[in-house]
Amino acid sequence: MDLAQIHAAFRRIAPYTHRTPLLTSRLLDEFFGKRLLLKAEHLQKTGSFKARGALSKALTLENPKGLLAVSSGNHAQGVAYAARVLGVRALVVMPEEASPLKKAAARAYGAEVVDRGVTPKNREEVARALVEETGYAFLHPFDDPLVMAGQGTVGLELLAQAGRRGVFPEAVLVPVGGGGLLAGVAAAVKALSPETLVLGVEPEAADDARRSLEAGRIVRLTEVPRTRADGVRTLSLGERPFAVIREKVDGILAVSEEAILEAERLLLTRTKQGVEPTGALPLAAVLEHGAGLPGTLALVLSGGNRDV
Repeated sequence: MDLAQIHAAFRRIAPYTHRTPLLTSRLLDEFFGKRLLLKAEHLQKTGSFKARGALSKALTLENPKGLLAVSSGNHAQGVAYAARVLGVRALVVMPEEASPLKKAAARAYGAEVVDRGVTPKNREEVARALVEETGYAFLHPFDDPLVMAGQGTVGLELLAQAGRRGVFPEAVLVPVGGGGLLAGVAAAVKALSPETLVLGVEPEAADDARRSLEAGRIVRLTEVPRTRADGVRTLSLGERPFAVIREKVDGILAVSEEAILEAERLLLTRTKQGVEPTGALPLAAVLEHGAGLPGTLALVLSGGNRDV
C-alpha cells in the first residue's frame, strides 16, 4: 500500500463520491480541552466511507456480470451503489440479525439481499457458494488492496482539508473492524505526515485488533462480539490490512459501551450530527483516553446509518 495507489483510487472514485466536510465544534473543543477535527464520512454517499472502497474496486473490473458482497450493512450499501454506477446487478449476503434499516437501504439501492439462515460465522461460506452459482465479482469488505486504497482516500482528504486551515492533527483516530479503513488511512497519513499518530478504536468487547497488534499476529475472536457498534463485529482483522496496520499504526484503543453511547449523544447534541455507534468510536476514545492523547485530534466519523 503506497500513496500512488491511494491517489489512483481517488481519481477513480472522485466523480461518484462526496468530498465530505471536516467539521469543527467550539462546544466539543471546550468540553474536552482539545481541538477536534471531525471527518464527516457519515455524510458520504450511502451514509458511510464504504462507498469509497466498493467503487475503488468495482471501477477496475472489466464488464462484470454483477457484484457480490458480504456485509453487516454499510458495505452492502456501498456495493449496491457501485453496481448502480456500473449498471449491473448486486447480491449481498447479510446476517439475519443485521440491521433491518441497513437491509432496506441496500434494497433501495437495487441490491438483492440474501439473509435467511446467514450468521456472522457462515456468511463468507454462503457468499463463496453464490459466487460459484452466479459468476458475479466478489468485493471483499476490507481484505483487498483496491478496497483499502479507496478507504485511504479519507486520509488524503482529511490532511488536505486540515492543511488548508493551517491545522495539523497530532493524531488521527479511526474505527477498526476488519481493518480496511484503518490500514488505508494509516498508509495515507504516514506517507504525508509521518509524525502524526494513527490510532485505531474498537469496543472493549471486540478488542481483537488491539490484541493482534500487541501479539504481532492476527488474534481471532471465537464468538461474535456483543456491542452496539455493529460495523465492527468482525471476528478478526484481514491479512492484508493487518500487514499495513502492523507497520504503520501506532496503537489501538478499546472503549466501553457506555462511552460509545455518550459519544453518540455528544455528537447529536453538540454538533447536530446523527452518527451511528461505530462512527462514534473515535470520540468515545477521547472520552476515555483523552488524558493520554495530544491536543489536536482528527476523528473519522465513519458512518451515519443508525437504526432509529
